[in-house]
Amino acid sequence: MTHPLLDLAPLSAAHFASIEDRVARLLRTEQDVVVMQGEALLPLEGAIRATAGPGTTALNVITGPYGQTFGDWLRDCGATVVDLTVPFHTAVTAEQVRGALAEHPEIDFVSLVHAEAATGNTNPVAEIGEAVRAHGALFYLDAVASIGAEPVLPDAWGVDLCVIGAQKAMGGPAGVSAVSVSERAWARMAANPRAPRRSYLSLLDWKERWIDGGRTALLHAPAQLEMLALEACLERIEAVGPDAVMARHASAAAATRAGALALGGGLEPYVREAADAAPVATTLRAPAGTTAADLVARALAADPALPLAAGGGALAKEMIRVNHYGPDATPGAVRAALTALGAVLAEEGLTVDVAAALRAAGKSWR
Repeated sequence: MTHPLLDLAPLSAAHFASIEDRVARLLRTEQDVVVMQGEALLPLEGAIRATAGPGTTALNVITGPYGQTFGDWLRDCGATVVDLTVPFHTAVTAEQVRGALAEHPEIDFVSLVHAEAATGNTNPVAEIGEAVRAHGALFYLDAVASIGAEPVLPDAWGVDLCVIGAQKAMGGPAGVSAVSVSERAWARMAANPRAPRRSYLSLLDWKERWIDGGRTALLHAPAQLEMLALEACLERIEAVGPDAVMARHASAAAATRAGALALGGGLEPYVREAADAAPVATTLRAPAGTTAADLVARALAADPALPLAAGGGALAKEMIRVNHYGPDATPGAVRAALTALGAVLAEEGLTVDVAAALRAAGKSWR
């Protein structure tokens, strides 16, 4: 007996290349795009190890936990790292980046997370890209959470390495990811003796054996199910239009923020300024005297389908995440999350107004 998810024909090189082309169209890029067979940490780490090493001086912007991870990888590669850390309840500014570049003119690599779903902030990549381009440094961007929720334009912004994943706003699989690579980045890799070669982390292998060969022979057997799922979510975005998908995420963020403020009970946005808040997910600060992880656990016990999570690590005590991305970027998901939060806060003896929260969310849906 055949099964549509198990009895899959091999994916041809031409089919694989066509999916890469669709990713390039989504990114509006003329750069090479490599689809990699793994979760986005694969190209995120591979791109750093390919382009950084002893002699590299990197400006690593930290607005959340992924920025901290990139700094660890850069140091492990032998790079000298200048960390620019800002409070997780805000975003970095282009002025801060310019200041760091002026203070350290030797910087030749800049790493940045576009949207930190873990902390709920988003950074002004277009303005930062101007500063990085003027300085002449290589620009590495994690756009895993932002793609599909807000514009991601590597060519217009001067991004040399732009990594995306499909598992958040795109509503696709977690087991496949992609990176766009500029000519400057390829040249940096080719000149780096420590760049991974003959390795699953290697971007150079894809360049030399796939791209330079005319994309006719794949490096290994592709993961058909993940590739077909990626193709399906790209088709869905194309059919609706990327602008419509982004507008839906912006509406979900605006509605969640307005609803949380109207709910009361001491619940408030974790990211203080709405302009700094990511459309992919809204983070909330748990009321004083409560624990975010406990509130979320009780809400999920009542309804496991809610798009709620507690913050990671130390943030589990104070941060609640409303993950309104992909299929959960809907009025229904936002209403359900606000209603559930109102219920558990009321159980704590706090005064909440669920009806007011739902009215505010409805008015704020754009």
